[in-house]
Amino acid sequence: MLYLIAFAVAAVIALLLWRAMSADRADVPRGTGTSRPAAPPRRTRHTGPDDDPDFLRSLDESMRRDEDPPSGQDGKD
Repeated sequence: MLYLIAFAVAAVIALLLWRAMSADRADVPRGTGTSRPAAPPRRTRHTGPDDDPDFLRSLDESMRRDEDPPSGQDGKD
């Protein structure tokens, strides 16, 4: 008799837990095939300045400007 009462209590607890869990999934549209949330968007990989083509291009242009004085000036004051 004790086993029958324990089984009934366990069944009621399982039913209540099942109902509580299914209420959380009520927002998920049917037919999606999954109850998991969508995967987070992938993050872009950060690269160092030595791998960034835009940085290297701007660095090269900056070095060229520093090496070549503007035309019309001889660098003397």
